[in-house]
Amino acid sequence: MSTAYIALGANLGDPAATVNAAFAAISGLPQTRLIATSALYRTAPVGITEQPEFINAAARVDTTLAPEALLDALLAIEQQFGRVRELRNGPRTLDLDVLLYDDQIIDTPRLTLPHPRLHLRAFVLYPLADVAPELTIPGRGTLAAWLPAVANQGIIRL
Repeated sequence: MSTAYIALGANLGDPAATVNAAFAAISGLPQTRLIATSALYRTAPVGITEQPEFINAAARVDTTLAPEALLDALLAIEQQFGRVRELRNGPRTLDLDVLLYDDQIIDTPRLTLPHPRLHLRAFVLYPLADVAPELTIPGRGTLAAWLPAVANQGIIRL
């Protein structure tokens, strides 16, 4: 059994309801058990700023799915929620990212772990701290050490 951390985000439709429904969908994945979910957070968009604010969260799962199989399962959930990939960092019904998978470092064309920007984004670090406050990010140090660096990014716990 491996432990993985997943980032959730949405800003179209009813994003809070979507993220909560996505938690339920993740809990239904085969060979996977949902261990913890974060609070929901409201955050400003990154990149394309002329779009609605996001609702972000994180989940901790135990799984026997391999990292890319977990990614495939999450992409299938995104599709169930109507995800269309038109613009990088653009509006979306649901975004699910594998952030960490045990302490593995992976760099393939499909998956990079740890997620390459997770330590730079409040909308990832604050929810992740809810589900794993003592977490160490491989190659980056402790999650707690990175929180002050993103404290000015405008995040509101709901």
